[in-house]
Amino acid sequence: MEDNYDVNEEIEKFKWADVVFFQTPLNWMGVSWSFKKYIDEVFSMGMMGEMSDGDGRSKEAPKKNYGLGGKLNGKYMMSVTANAPKEAFNNPEETFFNGMSEDELLKPMHLNFKWFGFEPLPTFMAYDVMKNPEIENDFIRFENHLKANF
Repeated sequence: MEDNYDVNEEIEKFKWADVVFFQTPLNWMGVSWSFKKYIDEVFSMGMMGEMSDGDGRSKEAPKKNYGLGGKLNGKYMMSVTANAPKEAFNNPEETFFNGMSEDELLKPMHLNFKWFGFEPLPTFMAYDVMKNPEIENDFIRFENHLKANF
């Protein structure tokens, strides 16, 4: 995302793709600024008819179907590295996330892809990557995750 890219070429890649896979670090509870910039540039331009028919609403029903104008029908998979331990998620006793799941935390990214018609595949997360990394185990889990979904 930090490299130069042509927005129109990126739109063509999304239109062509059966599956979009992306790896991102969890950065202040979201994606990195360079990834967000990419999304802002490519998805905003793709909204102009290439990837969606606007926001999905019509003049006949201006209050319905917001976000459902997507023209694409592929799938996407998120792979995320986080410094949070696995036990911080889905646990109401952990007060920072208050029982929130990984996918609830990543909801904005899920909604971005839903906007264009993509369906989610299960998210993969590597946990505690800075304080308690389990790199070999993460690679094994990742390989199993890919085998289970493809």
